[in-house]
Amino acid sequence: MARMSGSYRVRGAVSLPESELRWRFSRSSGPGGQHVNTSDTQAELRFDVAASTVLPEVWKERALARLAGRLTEGGELVVRASEHRSQLRNREAALRRLTELLTEATAPPPRARRAKKPPRSLVERRLREKRRRSELKKGRGGRAGWD
Repeated sequence: MARMSGSYRVRGAVSLPESELRWRFSRSSGPGGQHVNTSDTQAELRFDVAASTVLPEVWKERALARLAGRLTEGGELVVRASEHRSQLRNREAALRRLTELLTEATAPPPRARRAKKPPRSLVERRLREKRRRSELKKGRGGRAGWD
């Protein structure tokens, strides 16, 4: 991720062009000395999932459904990064987070689990153990004072 212009791969042949990403920078809290008071190092990256032209419709629907809690009212995904003291490194971190989120959100759903019948040996062992516990508990009841 050395370059900061061009397109950024989400999955397969689909990449996000720089034209669909909106950047905003502001002052970041945390360490930095006098430098922190004068530079805008926090990076905020916005990507409009709903209006994207590069995402296939199926992926867009999945992303909108899976990221519903993270999207703004307009369908924008907002990612902020401020853990580094350099704006460039915060840009890279925000971009990495955005591509990871989109990769996860556009993944196909997992295959449905097929229920299987338990093996006969397992059923027999469970029933045998139930009988043994039952016999054990029946043997406890014959004491005086427990009537």
